[in-house]
Amino acid sequence: MTARTPRSRTALLAIGAATALALSLTACGGDTLEEEGNGGGSGEGEERGGGSLTIGGANFTEATIMTELYAQILADAGYDTTITSTDGRELYAPELESGAIDVVPEYAATLTEYLNAQVNGPEAEPVATSDIDETLAALRELAEPRGLTVLDAGEAVDQNAFAVRADFAAEHGLETLSDLGESGLPVRLAAGEDCPERPFCQPGLEETYGIDIEALDPLGVGTVQSKQAVADGDDDLALVTTTDATLEDFGLVLLEDDQRLQLADNLLPVLNTESAGDPEIAETLGRLTETLTTEDLTELNRQVDSERRKADEVARDYLVEQGLIDG
Repeated sequence: MTARTPRSRTALLAIGAATALALSLTACGGDTLEEEGNGGGSGEGEERGGGSLTIGGANFTEATIMTELYAQILADAGYDTTITSTDGRELYAPELESGAIDVVPEYAATLTEYLNAQVNGPEAEPVATSDIDETLAALRELAEPRGLTVLDAGEAVDQNAFAVRADFAAEHGLETLSDLGESGLPVRLAAGEDCPERPFCQPGLEETYGIDIEALDPLGVGTVQSKQAVADGDDDLALVTTTDATLEDFGLVLLEDDQRLQLADNLLPVLNTESAGDPEIAETLGRLTETLTTEDLTELNRQVDSERRKADEVARDYLVEQGLIDG
């Protein structure tokens, strides 16, 4: 995926002195856990449950669910956990580096390119790839000098994807983006207005898959308007994400990115090395990372977005169901 901010993960903005003031602290789970601290971490070598941890992240649905999952599984392991939410990475990343935030759920390729731009400039050649191992190696090389520890990635991935109407796919025998390219069908694409310049959007579809993009409808990434335009037949293809839980509501299905055009945006925990160096933290979060799948995350998103359930309740139910915390 091209480095998107949460539902706009590409923004690489300058950080002002007001960053700390922009942070909005809330207790884990909103009204379910008491606020216990403002960071400080447990530190390496402390007793189990001997410290407080601040879990940071952005304030869109998926990030909210992930911070709840992290906070609750760590609380079950004996840590006092607090959640802090911000408008995006450009706000929480400096706090993670400073130790005001201890742990953040992240996206491998997006964070890699964010740090790449921070270290090497906004015009730096991309170092993230569609291979998660290569991307992790690049990310750790960038993160470790900044005092960050990048844990292993899991199967769950939220990256750019392309959707068509289910009946359109059935009519033309489409399961993959390669199928769409080989069909020779001219396509109207609903996506962000910058799609023609993005290598993983229109240029990638044309060059990697040979898809004939007849026109671009600038309705945004995964917006209701873009999905509705495809559902209505005004457009043929919509740029969405792999964990979009509303596609079925619009009668849409994803076409597989079978030639791996998109970057490896697998989810993983990133820690402040000094404040969250307790090996118990890595082990605890690792159990969640190994369990969570893309399908799981999509379903959790659906419960919050479609069923209007609270993120803390959805997270707790999942952790109990998977045997990751006590019921």
